[in-house]
Amino acid sequence: MTKQQQAEAAVGLATAALSVDELAVYFRISRTSVYRLFNAGDLKPIKIGRRTAIRRVDADAFLARCAGAVR
Repeated sequence: MTKQQQAEAAVGLATAALSVDELAVYFRISRTSVYRLFNAGDLKPIKIGRRTAIRRVDADAFLARCAGAVR
């Protein structure tokens, strides 16, 4: 199973935190774009050991803010 396939499978799970790869699949953007969102302050990454992640509730809140801005 490739890294992309693993990320796609994990996004379907009700996980509390998403890795950068999982978030990229969830948002359908590149890893670089995920880090751009981090650097712009739009999303706040968390560190779990050496792993960078984002809380799923924060990702969903970001999507809700974006959907509200489009209307």
